[in-house]
Amino acid sequence: MEHADDAREPARGRGRPLEGITVLDFSQFLAGPVAALRLSDLGARVIKVERPVVGELGRTLAFAELRRDGDSLTFHAMNRGKESLAADLKSSEDLEVVRQMVRSADVIVENFRPGVMRRIGLDYESVREINPGIVYGSISGYGASGPWADKPGQDLLAQSRSGLPWLNGDRSSPPVPVGLSIADHLASCQLAIGIAALLVRRERTGEGGIVETSLLEGVLDFQFELLTAYFNEPAFALRRSGVHGANAYLSAPYGVYPTADGYLALAMYPVPRIGELLELPELQSCTDPETWMTDRDRIATLLGERLACETTGHWLGILEPADVWCAPVLTLPELAGSEGFAAIEMLQEVTRQTSAGTAEVSLTTTRSPLRVDGERLVGGPGAPHVGEHSEALRREFGATARRADGEAASR
Repeated sequence: MEHADDAREPARGRGRPLEGITVLDFSQFLAGPVAALRLSDLGARVIKVERPVVGELGRTLAFAELRRDGDSLTFHAMNRGKESLAADLKSSEDLEVVRQMVRSADVIVENFRPGVMRRIGLDYESVREINPGIVYGSISGYGASGPWADKPGQDLLAQSRSGLPWLNGDRSSPPVPVGLSIADHLASCQLAIGIAALLVRRERTGEGGIVETSLLEGVLDFQFELLTAYFNEPAFALRRSGVHGANAYLSAPYGVYPTADGYLALAMYPVPRIGELLELPELQSCTDPETWMTDRDRIATLLGERLACETTGHWLGILEPADVWCAPVLTLPELAGSEGFAAIEMLQEVTRQTSAGTAEVSLTTTRSPLRVDGERLVGGPGAPHVGEHSEALRREFGATARRADGEAASR
């Protein structure tokens, strides 16, 4: 049967949903810039407001210490398609330029610690006086108040305070955090959703507003199943599996198992049927579903011993035709070379000129995970240099044209 999105012809000429929306992005590192990137991919114009000379600190925060043309690969990936205004927000002249831009903007994104934007006069209450229709999006580490409000809002620290690392690994493992910045990414998605919702409300009522979230709230929402169980069942307790565990609260066969040449993931499936397919009589007799949880370590051990005898491909050839929910655990090279990865077309090329303008720098990165009206959201220039668009932006928004780069900062 043909998939719906394969059958549908992309709608041409509609434009992206947020075309005509201008976003001022004051954020840094990951959560805020990625939230603004989500809006950019959907058609918004995003203007990055950053410090002169050095720019946003995320330019130097390099994932795996990888850089290109002076900026981290992470910065390139998170800030593609944006413009850059270099502005010293402690300078009254530069602050006035920004205020002029606020008058025309639709959205502000920021992720400073609570109180920082208020001290420079760009908090929501101050901005609303300039532009009553503004939609203001704010990400913090742990909310605007409470005993954790002023603590560092960083991904690993937020994961740890949320308890998330206790859910990974087997019973004998120490706390195992998620190996990517999941708190930042969850918060970025939640903020983008909130901003889009307020833009819809403004379209209906003319009313702007503020939407706030935090790294902690994003990770806690991610754990809604766990927290709902904990606060509604007095006897509920953490019980990670002893071996091959992939979820602390799901019964066998759910887990990741070694094979003769790799690893195989098994999701929910009747244990007796798995026993038949793998020729394990001990599992064929496990007809009571309750035992799939109470005896999951024994079941997982038997599965692990059996699956280790043959290759991943061998087992997939038996299990997939029987509609068992399973998948190989791919390495990065295996993923990159797979037909499934190629079919989803998740990569795009972005380019920018070097600061000297003498060469073009090209970067392969991911695209937006969304498809709108059948179209994948790709395209747009690469991440900007610090202050690359400062003079043009100052002219456009009616401010006195002067450079806000290293020359301005040195005066």
